[in-house]
Amino acid sequence: MNPPRNYENIIKRIHESYDDLSRGNQRIAHYVSQNPNDVAIFSSYAIAKKSGVHASSLVRFAQIYGYKGFKELQTIFKARLATAVPGFEARVRSLKDELDLHSQHGMKGFLGDLVARDIASIQDLLSRTEELDFQRAVDLLEKAETIYIVGQLRSEPIAIFIRYVLTMLKRRTSFLDASGGLATHIAGVMRPADVLIAVSFRYYATEVVNIAEAAHANGLPIVAISDSTLSPLARTASVLFTIPEDECSFSRSLAAPMCLAQALMVALAARIQRDEQTSPRIPVATQGAALTT
Repeated sequence: MNPPRNYENIIKRIHESYDDLSRGNQRIAHYVSQNPNDVAIFSSYAIAKKSGVHASSLVRFAQIYGYKGFKELQTIFKARLATAVPGFEARVRSLKDELDLHSQHGMKGFLGDLVARDIASIQDLLSRTEELDFQRAVDLLEKAETIYIVGQLRSEPIAIFIRYVLTMLKRRTSFLDASGGLATHIAGVMRPADVLIAVSFRYYATEVVNIAEAAHANGLPIVAISDSTLSPLARTASVLFTIPEDECSFSRSLAAPMCLAQALMVALAARIQRDEQTSPRIPVATQGAALTT
């Protein structure tokens, strides 16, 4: 079998074969598709440790796709990083050095570690997000009769924030709350003229995935925020925004997905208010007085 010679083709091959891979190889597939910059920069030992496998497993994983070893596969990711995001590799290396520095500075080092990781994650979000995807998402949200929102576990704060902004923008909105066990029943009234915003990260909330699959089956467009193109939400999404997550984090950060959610809401506000003012504003109510923020 001839190995893929560019990043897009190897990721496509991984997606096509994912369901047939062993559990260990699925872990590797998930990691390399989520963290292409790490694959380009770090050693095979470091990548194996991050993905929870032995270094020799990386070699066998690469050989599945026709490469002689993992280093040959790694060259594809290095080429992507060098051409797709000029200067990004240097920034990541600098942040990696900063992480090592912060780890030596007591309790505040934890703050420094998280800040440095969030900076890298947000920079990566900016580089990987496509203009056409952003436009498509805003188009769907602007035209929707009702916008349904679902996010559970640690994704719930993002969903709640989106509900807040959409409500203040006077958009018809329904938050599919897990409490009471009615979320899937409420989702049953969704129509193709509506839109579902689904937020879920590994390990994916079962109810969120089920609601997204039901919405997709009913012809409802879905704007999904998840961690990988291998996410179960990827199969149903009309627009998918992926935000890879660090496997080694104690508590995976919401900085980048919250940044994305806020940007989508600002873009929608700008679209809605284009004839009203030059800068988008979100109306709020404080102590009974209508203000803007």
